Amino acid sequence: MHSLTLLLVLVVVFTLLFDYINGFHDTANAIATVVSTRVLSPRNAIIMAACLNFLGALFSTHVAVTVASGLVDTARFQMNDLHQPAAFATKLKSQADPVSRFLVEQGSQETRNLLADYTPDSTPVPALQSALLDDLNHILTRTDFYTAERFTGISLPEKTLGNALKIATLKPAEKTNTNRALLEKAYAQELGSNQHAFQVVILAAIVGAIIWNLITWYFGIPSSSSHALIGGLCGAAIIHGGLHAVLWGGIIRKVLIPLVGSPTMGFLLGFLIMSLIYKSLSNLHPGRVSSIFRHLQIVSAAAMAFTHGLNDAQKSMGIITMALVSGRILSEPVVPTWVVLSCSTVMALGTSVGGWRIIKTMGHKIIRLEPVHGFAAETTAAIVLFVTSHFGMPVSTTHTISGSIFGVGASKRLSAVRWGVAQTMLMAWVLTLPAAGLVAALAYKIFMFLGLGG
Repeated sequence: MHSLTLLLVLVVVFTLLFDYINGFHDTANAIATVVSTRVLSPRNAIIMAACLNFLGALFSTHVAVTVASGLVDTARFQMNDLHQPAAFATKLKSQADPVSRFLVEQGSQETRNLLADYTPDSTPVPALQSALLDDLNHILTRTDFYTAERFTGISLPEKTLGNALKIATLKPAEKTNTNRALLEKAYAQELGSNQHAFQVVILAAIVGAIIWNLITWYFGIPSSSSHALIGGLCGAAIIHGGLHAVLWGGIIRKVLIPLVGSPTMGFLLGFLIMSLIYKSLSNLHPGRVSSIFRHLQIVSAAAMAFTHGLNDAQKSMGIITMALVSGRILSEPVVPTWVVLSCSTVMALGTSVGGWRIIKTMGHKIIRLEPVHGFAAETTAAIVLFVTSHFGMPVSTTHTISGSIFGVGASKRLSAVRWGVAQTMLMAWVLTLPAAGLVAALAYKIFMFLGLGG
């Protein structure tokens, strides 16, 4: 089997393994409250969660597209993409073709100075190679790189040409991928994509997330699988290509703001919904209230399970899609049907295993729950997850349902919430991104040492 194909297979297998672990690690998110209130038996709750996780995962791919193209710059040139640095520098120094003239004109003064001192066909000094890479990466962001005159005589694939003609209307990821494809065609011998190395980035990210998930699962800490994955991806990308390899704007908008916002929204909305329930049903006998919400909680738990699949399974879809795009199997981040079906199925299987350690924490240690509390918390979390999924935000299901439970508990009285447990959970949340990132960075170094990077 070709080494790149083998790496792609490993990425898919480990991503599906992550999806499976995510299923049993995060089962508690969907069913902890309905089990702890004894509305459903654990067996029935898990069956329901598995089925609705599967259906939810089929519903949308907005989050998957964010993960595949909005967090890490897969188009950015790295040093090992300069396959023939001497030939590339020689072409630029001679400016014998329109593309080379454009690159030199648009390049930095430092590049021009270094090229002036460069002896053709000799090995460029590291400073020149670095300057050339900076110029190449600057070109990736341009909308004026392609013109018919500039690329006369260069054969372009129909897809690349079509995107080049409408580049001003493309999304940032599509724009950079198109410009990269143009550069690789213009310098077919001198430049190329080290696809092996980026597959190692993705593989290391998955390994980092899996290890952190297993650690927190073992100790029963409800940390976020989503942020373990994103932390792993950032850590591996940074160790591979530096800070510029991460799209920090996307991380801030799609990860960090929701990281704080989703549990906060869960807390506030949970507090509001529970307060309204208290006010509306204050005249009813507690037994009657419990009877009503024992039935309603089945509906809310189902909604929670559906939205868990809707948001969480898509992260794995996005990772596999990213691997397929960077491996040139796909030309744009559109999630294939087989990826949707496989991730949905594997998450459902993982959910069927269950995560009993975390169920205990979520269902009992935060607050003693009754059916009415479970209904309010699950309804709140389902609303937050549905909205964030619609906008393509890979939020943490764990954070969201935890924040909702805290809000529901606080609506009764602040002392009803066991804040010591909240402190432990908060520490796990804060540690997840950097911890998974460090594990992924270490995994990347090990994989590259073993020669997986080509």
